[in-house]
Amino acid sequence: MALNLTPLGDRVIIEPADAEASTSPGGIIIPDTAKEKPQQGNVVAAGPGRTTDDGTVIDMPVKVGQTVIYSKYAGTEYAEGGVDYLIVRESDILAIVG
Repeated sequence: MALNLTPLGDRVIIEPADAEASTSPGGIIIPDTAKEKPQQGNVVAAGPGRTTDDGTVIDMPVKVGQTVIYSKYAGTEYAEGGVDYLIVRESDILAIVG
């Protein structure tokens, strides 16, 4: 199913990577509420880029399909079709993996 969102400006839509295993190495089951939020995910859609004060558009450095690392508490969560997405600003993306 295709995503029915198009990000504007310097926004990027990321599908976060799956969370870590739900059992600790010692065998303790970790509930979803105690798990760390993932900080890595795949870019699903990207806006055209940031617009400067004089009206020029600076191209987006990330492309659809790239894996990125983003700030821990960045963005707005959105769910569609049972899949969770995160909408973040370009400045919240810390690195491109690979």
